[in-house]
Amino acid sequence: MSDSIKHECGIALIRLLKPLDYYKERYGSFLYGLNRLYILMEKQRNRGQEGAGVVGVKLDMPPGYKYMDRVRSCQADPIQDVFNSINTPFKGKNIKDCTTEWAKKNLPFVSEIYLGHLRYATFGKNNLDLVHPLKRASNWRSRNLALAANFNLTNVDELFQSLIDEGQHPRNYSDTVTLLEKTGYYLDDEIQNRYRHYKESGYPKNEISELIEDNLDMLSILSKSCKDWDGGYAVAGVSGHGDAFVMRDPWGIRPAYYYADDEIVVAASEASVIRTAFGVDDTNIKEIEPGFALIIKKNGKIFTGMVREPQQRSSCSFERIYF
Repeated sequence: MSDSIKHECGIALIRLLKPLDYYKERYGSFLYGLNRLYILMEKQRNRGQEGAGVVGVKLDMPPGYKYMDRVRSCQADPIQDVFNSINTPFKGKNIKDCTTEWAKKNLPFVSEIYLGHLRYATFGKNNLDLVHPLKRASNWRSRNLALAANFNLTNVDELFQSLIDEGQHPRNYSDTVTLLEKTGYYLDDEIQNRYRHYKESGYPKNEISELIEDNLDMLSILSKSCKDWDGGYAVAGVSGHGDAFVMRDPWGIRPAYYYADDEIVVAASEASVIRTAFGVDDTNIKEIEPGFALIIKKNGKIFTGMVREPQQRSSCSFERIYF
């Protein structure tokens, strides 16, 4: 299994399928996922050099506790800068003596889900506002969304105008914000429809949020979001309540691979970095097929489904986008 490396962004997604105590007992640290994310990002250093970012999402946090952390950098060595920032709260503490429950509530990035990104600027200046993962914030967990992408779209003007036509007022004119807001628009729409359904069915408000989180149709949301995207893309995302995904363009321009076992699901732009970070055989690393999405639900269910009709493969982005 080989990868075609170009001047492209790199994505990395990790979802731990066991309780954090499991990784502390077996691997010596509840930061097992974070440590593996660092390897995935370092091994993709040949891709994006102009910025890096990481989001961590904690599952089932009680009200009043932070459940989504983010650090981004566009410094000269952005990966090192990001992880220096992430690791600062752990310095001076013997984290082996901390209980997992205490650490999860009191320390950032003690998480079950990690989303990392290496940026190669495709639109405008390289500034921190455009460094992935981008994030939409809300007091409702399911409406929080973090997005990281390896992409180059040809019709950003058209997509931006479609947001305006839907009544939105995007805060920035950029391809990255446009992707986030398109996906967020259909996420909000799905949530609102389900809220209305459960309310009319007589469920109390304090139960509706959990029902929505458990039953969101991520395939439908992604299919509606990307229906007009023209160009190459591999887009990874995670919601505040814990659904995660990676979707790929229907032409197979941007690559995406994943590996799953009973402990972990990992996705990245290169198969080789998954092999290196987790010591797994190539035969166990799968390609996300063009036009398909990998979905990891909050409850740990893993599946793939079509979000765009696959087209004739065009693995070279320059061939598809510029000619």
